[in-house]
Amino acid sequence: MPNNTHSAKLSRRHFTTVSLGAVAAATAYAQTPAAEDLALLTLAEASRRIRAGSVTPTQLTEACLARIRTYNPKLNAFITVMETKAREQARILDAEQKAGRLRSPLHGVPIGLKDNIDTAGTRTTAASAVFDERVPAEDAEVTRRLLAAGAIIIGKLNLHEFAMGGTSATSYYGPVRNPWALERNSGGSSGGSAAAVSAGMCFGTLGTDTGGSIRTPASFCSVVGLKPTYGLVSIRGIIPLTYSLDHCGPLTRTVEDAALMLNALAGYDRLDIASVEHAKEDYAAGMCQQNVKALRIGVPRAPFFDLLDPDVATAVEAAVATIGKLTQSSKEVNLPSTRDIGLAGESYAYHEEFYAKSAARYQIPTRRNLANGPNAKAAAYIQSRWKLDLLRRTIDDSFTDVDLVVLPTRRRTPRTIDNAIQREESDKIRRPELENTGQFNIYGIPAISVPCGFTSAGLPVGLMIAGPRFSEAKVLALAAAYEAATDWHKRRPALRPDMRVPALKSTDET
Repeated sequence: MPNNTHSAKLSRRHFTTVSLGAVAAATAYAQTPAAEDLALLTLAEASRRIRAGSVTPTQLTEACLARIRTYNPKLNAFITVMETKAREQARILDAEQKAGRLRSPLHGVPIGLKDNIDTAGTRTTAASAVFDERVPAEDAEVTRRLLAAGAIIIGKLNLHEFAMGGTSATSYYGPVRNPWALERNSGGSSGGSAAAVSAGMCFGTLGTDTGGSIRTPASFCSVVGLKPTYGLVSIRGIIPLTYSLDHCGPLTRTVEDAALMLNALAGYDRLDIASVEHAKEDYAAGMCQQNVKALRIGVPRAPFFDLLDPDVATAVEAAVATIGKLTQSSKEVNLPSTRDIGLAGESYAYHEEFYAKSAARYQIPTRRNLANGPNAKAAAYIQSRWKLDLLRRTIDDSFTDVDLVVLPTRRRTPRTIDNAIQREESDKIRRPELENTGQFNIYGIPAISVPCGFTSAGLPVGLMIAGPRFSEAKVLALAAAYEAATDWHKRRPALRPDMRVPALKSTDET
């Protein structure tokens, strides 16, 4: 794909995919029920229909491709649509379905991958000009696991460049737009992953989370986003941000969907230095076996409830009250400070070679984040790493008197894309993108964001639930119980094919 002209770059920024329009008229396929209805099923519903034989993998794939054709030009969620490969996978999985061989609940279900997760033979860019032509030779371990489970990889999703931000407004391919309000950012760095699920362009996606990059976009786009325990899901074959903090996990429309995806993803990878050995669990079954009524809930008000937007406060307090009725007890608790743990040197360690050769190809905010990398002191990094290891070893002590904690995923609602770009390009304005979420990456414990309401302006609000190491089943159980007691997860953004995409005020292409 040429990248040496301004017009070529602009076309990528609007809709960087394999051409879909040319095949639209030629695609004749059975679509009973309607493709539009199929694309909006939950992953679990789609799986049940596959198992019952009432739909095929090809039908699910074509339904998603149809929505991508319609809505990706407006949302810019996909960088690359793997149309040909997806159809080839679907045909193979159709035959297996017909023969009665289903690999897992993910059999025949289209899934999207954040574009920092390697896919053999398909480029993986991390939303940067630096990697515009990077084509991995091997799949990431999580990609391999999804394929083995029968998932159909439908495409690669836009993100904040190299996952270094919380808005997905800074991307070589243009900003991701929020399905609930096109002028707003979708959160980051897994903004394309959340937007694609919210808009019904696939049934689930993978994101990565170093400081909140799964949970923030889940909150902003009103979907479910799960960051598992550090090391439970392999990060080998994923372009790193901060290896000691990087996690990989699912974004889905329901908690059950997240559990089904985690079943396929979790497992020890001896070639991944972050991977940890943990007994195999069935998270979908395990969450159903938990006694939610017996759970003791902690509410860490300081500092996580400080300076909340009023509408966020209203939604979260209502959610906390609902959870109080579902569980045994709740009390205020404190969690350890993470303020003096800094691992920025890890980010530069990965980028050192690329930054030295082609710094100008990085977007301005990313370039600024990396500029001080050469000055990082090894002693300061080692001291932070020691503190990190000790905190992770002792974090479960904070759950002696409670089983789980609940808090706002984000203290504020998403800014406009113009505002986000302005703030990210300014060297005078600093943004609190890690507030409420970043601490849980340092703790290394499981945390999930679930929809818990909307502001008066119709913007989504998320609730975060977290627990001690390897308590995914309990975290999922409480999230599912809250989901069942409310209907926030059932609401869908009012997307229309004729929606106008707001023009950006910022025209900087650097």
